[in-house]
Amino acid sequence: MRRLRVLIADDHDVVRAGVRSLLAKDLDCDICAEAATGRQAVSLAQQLKPDVVILDITMPELNGLEVCRQIVKLIPSIQVVILSVHESEELVREILEAGARGYILKSDAGRELSAALRAFRQRELFFTSKVAKIALKAYVKSDSTSAGLSSLDPLTAREREVLQLLAEGKSNKEVAQKLEISVHTMETHRAHLMHKLGLHSITELVHYAIRNGIIKP
Repeated sequence: MRRLRVLIADDHDVVRAGVRSLLAKDLDCDICAEAATGRQAVSLAQQLKPDVVILDITMPELNGLEVCRQIVKLIPSIQVVILSVHESEELVREILEAGARGYILKSDAGRELSAALRAFRQRELFFTSKVAKIALKAYVKSDSTSAGLSSLDPLTAREREVLQLLAEGKSNKEVAQKLEISVHTMETHRAHLMHKLGLHSITELVHYAIRNGIIKP
């Protein structure tokens, strides 16, 4: 049986080393690459087309939710599992909507990561028991009204990228260079996202990004 090719994406060296150590004991998978930023994770996924991406939520340059959305859209065959310390109902719902196939709390990784890979081999979803309960509770509460939508939903993918880069302290010119767009286009995206979110300053934007788990405080 072919071994699963795995990409690890986390901005902390020690976490990547820990995951690498756990997977070294698994004879059914090979680590094909590691990424320290969200943008690097998307690029490596496009280049290498791994079977599985193990992904942290809070990543620099492009957060885990956006990375998951982009990878699933670009290469639908890739299965994304979120490895995170966060466990809120809202976050679990957003992760599922982004297209992730699994969600494991970092505290459970030692016990559950190999089981998740076995599930992915069968094209099955995988959630640790605690996360499964949170997911069920979140969906029981949710409905089809706009009240159940995330405040990020009105933003385009590009606006979400601009939001994170600005919140990380990058200038208009730096954001434009990173996204390979003109400064004028970048400023248009910025104006639209500020209007949609009802924000009036970079300080408010940074606070918003922290509250929504897009960047770390």
